[in-house]
Amino acid sequence: MELLPFDVSADSPREAHLHLSTNHRSSFVNSTWESDGSSFFIIQGLANLGEKKMILFAILLLGYIIILVGNSMIIFVALTDPKLASPMYFFLSNLSFTDIIFTTTSIPNMLSGFLTPMKTISVPGCFFQMYFFIQLAVTGRAILTVMAYDRYVAICNPLRYTTIMTRPVRLLLIAGAWGFGTVCTMPPCSMAWLQAYCFNVVRHGWCDLSSVRKLVCGDPSVDNIVSISFALLALLTTGILILTSYILIGVSISRMGAGQRLKAFTTCAAHLTVVSISYSSASFVYISYRVGTFSPEVRIIVSVLYAALTPFLNPIIYSLRNKELRESIKRTVSVIRSAAVLPSKDVSSVC
Repeated sequence: MELLPFDVSADSPREAHLHLSTNHRSSFVNSTWESDGSSFFIIQGLANLGEKKMILFAILLLGYIIILVGNSMIIFVALTDPKLASPMYFFLSNLSFTDIIFTTTSIPNMLSGFLTPMKTISVPGCFFQMYFFIQLAVTGRAILTVMAYDRYVAICNPLRYTTIMTRPVRLLLIAGAWGFGTVCTMPPCSMAWLQAYCFNVVRHGWCDLSSVRKLVCGDPSVDNIVSISFALLALLTTGILILTSYILIGVSISRMGAGQRLKAFTTCAAHLTVVSISYSSASFVYISYRVGTFSPEVRIIVSVLYAALTPFLNPIIYSLRNKELRESIKRTVSVIRSAAVLPSKDVSSVC
């Protein structure tokens, strides 16, 4: 079966795919996917970079390991340390959990693509990856919104904080964040699944919705409108709620004394930093997709940075800004070291 070579032109995605064999054309009949010879997509990735791929592979692998270790440590200490029993650390552990799954939907696939001459993914696998990548991205921002509300209650209503942020309320807020991610993701991904695809080379590092949509046989204008509408819903809803929370926090802080202001700012600094980085990187990705001068390779690298940057920085930022979390991590590391040293001492004493 003839496959499209990777060295395609970046000028016109549809013209670049005209060399695809007719055996790869697919049809959509009676609401089912029917393939005339191809039941997979080819992930082009960064195949055109040559030997530079291995440098990127090493950097991305190291970053992914740090993401897994850092966020797993936050989850572990939040669940095991009684001193971190407050709602803030409950939400932070949920954010770390979301970040781990979010990066796992894309980065391992990207890493495997560096090691194989041609990376393929099944059609169902492609759409599952697409759905979870978008859903987890939206859910992560929804959790950041919940955390902003948590900071608002802690600073503006400190005496009622424990009565408002009860365990049922916390669980309801997290469930709402996941539900919001599903609502914003299901329509565009469902429409993409129901389309007929004439081409199967995805010019991205994974099954990105915008890149897959370029392979549609017909006119994807309606899909584009739906996708942009739900993207704006996700970004504007969470962004406005976070901004509103911090405006109210700012008004409350302005009425405090100097010492109280510093303490209140300290509790918000880490979250505010993470929010700024998250929305800035998302905006940059949006711009890169709509500026024609960016090459496909640059767009892929920007998307990888977007997918990895916030999950990578979250543990670092919260550890540096939060004294309780930093001390809890130190205690946990000390316990792990002691547990590792004791068996070796026992063995040496027996000998």
